[in-house]
Order: sequence, then C-alpha cells, then structure tokens
Amino acid sequence: MWKFLISINKKLVYAIPVMMVLGFAFGKSIDAQTVKQLKNLIVPLTFLMVYPMMVTLNIKSLKEGVKNVKLQVLTQLINFLVIPFLAYGLGLWFFPDNHYMALGLLLASLLPTSGMTISWTGFAKGNMGAAINMTVIGLTLGSLATPMYVKMLLGAKVDMNTVLVIKQIAYIVFIPMLLGYLTRSYFMKKYGQKEFKQTWAPRFPSLSTIGVLGIVFVAIALKAEKLSQDPMILWVIFKPLLIIYFVNYTLGTIVGKLLFKRGDAIALVYGTVMRNLSIALAIAINAFGEKGADAALVIAASYIIQVQSAAWYVKFTDKFFGPVEKAEG
Repeated sequence: MWKFLISINKKLVYAIPVMMVLGFAFGKSIDAQTVKQLKNLIVPLTFLMVYPMMVTLNIKSLKEGVKNVKLQVLTQLINFLVIPFLAYGLGLWFFPDNHYMALGLLLASLLPTSGMTISWTGFAKGNMGAAINMTVIGLTLGSLATPMYVKMLLGAKVDMNTVLVIKQIAYIVFIPMLLGYLTRSYFMKKYGQKEFKQTWAPRFPSLSTIGVLGIVFVAIALKAEKLSQDPMILWVIFKPLLIIYFVNYTLGTIVGKLLFKRGDAIALVYGTVMRNLSIALAIAINAFGEKGADAALVIAASYIIQVQSAAWYVKFTDKFFGPVEKAEG
C-alpha cells in the first residue's frame, strides 16, 4: 500500500487532472443536495492533507534561518510584496464580475512554500537547508498575513468573516503543526533519526496526497454544474495562473542568478514559486461558504501548472545556474 501511495505522490501531475475529471463526473451524476453534503468531507480531508506534511516539517530548523538572512528576507519579500499584489491585479483584470475567483488567485499567492518546495529543491540539487527554513518561515508568515491581505484587498468585494478565517487557519495550520511536531518527536524518540528518515518520513507525504486529491475531487464536484454550462471558464482561469507562474519563475531566476550561488538560487526559486495550495484550497471551501467553491476551482487548477512547471524547471537549472560541480568548486 505504501509503495502505491508514494508512487501517486510522485505522479501528481497526472493524478490531479484525473481526480478533477472524476469529480466533475460525480458532481454531474448526483443531485444538488448530495453534492452539498460532500462538504462534510472537507474537515477530515483537510486534516489528512495538512497533518502528515507537518510531521515531516522540522520546526527546529526555523532558528537556522538566521544563518542566511539575505536569502530568507529576499524570498519573503517576493512572497509577500510582489506575488500577492500581482495576483490581486490579475484577479481584478480577468475576473471583474466574479470576485471569488479573484479571491482564489489571491489565496493561492498568499501561502508560500510547502513540502514540494523541499522536494523540488532536492531534485534540482539546491540548498535543502535553506528550503526547509523557507517552508517554515513562509508557512507561518503566510498564515498570519492571509486574513489581513484578504480583508485589505478584497474585504469590500467578498463576504468575509475575519474571525472565521483566523479560526480556520488555526485549525488547519497551527493545530496540525503542533500535533505534527509531537508526532515527529515521538517517532524520533522511538525509532531514531535514521529509521525515521528512511522508513517513516517518505510515508507521511503520501497520506497528505490522499487529502489533496480528495479536496480537489470535492472542489470540482461542487462546481460541476457551472463547468458543464461554461467549460471555457477553465481556459479563463488558466490565463492569469500562467502569467503569475511565468513572472514568478522569471523573477526568482534573475534574482537568484544575480545575487546567490547555485544552491541558494534554486532554493529561492522554489521557495517563491511553490505555493501551499492545499491549505489555500481548504480555507477557500471552509471559510467562504458556497461562493468559496469558485475560489477553490481556481486553486485546484493551480495544481496542474505548479506541479508540471516545477518538473520542467528542474531540467533547466544547470543551464540557468551552472552544474553542481561548477557551483561548488
């Protein structure tokens, strides 16, 4: 079972579109009342999605971030002073009549870094330590900043209960983070660091993948009727997403190449481009009611671009930043 789940985790670029198709078919085949009942699955799926990711996240590494202040600061400046405002502007441009889809773009841009940041940095032979720091710092800052950004930028256009959003973030970020830390400490004490990394650490992300795919399924099922009436909406959604990811990769590559060595530059790129779409998706559905499904549709579509683009970028890292031997030599 573990091998099967791990294999799915490595093939998200295929698994997510499949779940989107299945969610659409399911949403069209059942009555509206049953579709609404799918929302009861959101909380358990969200926990299943976030908690395993937190187990593999080494919170203690946060204090290591001060060792490369310049890299960490520039990463978070891009994450919170560039990308969210780009997403906000594109949301108003592409979705002038649907502020909840604009909200989806904004939410996707406000929660930087995830386990994928660490994974893809490793695949590209970048600075893994820096990537771990970015993940902890970015997730913490993003969780704290999201209610303020949404209130400031879209508060007049969307129905937002600030207290509810804060509660949702506490439920799906900080409580799982605490439980994940406690679980990690227990496993490290019982099995030791070596066995934990070799045997248990690879398994937890695969559990998170089940939650991700489940959330995507529910998000599409909730909007199946709308998608069937206007299938071109997906193309409209993809256009601003493609712009955001293109600008993000380009900016990260230029800043990384000009200011940092190869390993740090790669960490900066993946520390800014990889968004924590799982948490953004959960917030959209849990905290914004039925209209939040429009935001969730945008975030679900982001998965396809994010996973595929991350895989492609690995192939260009040597061309952009030079081979590992040259950088280290």
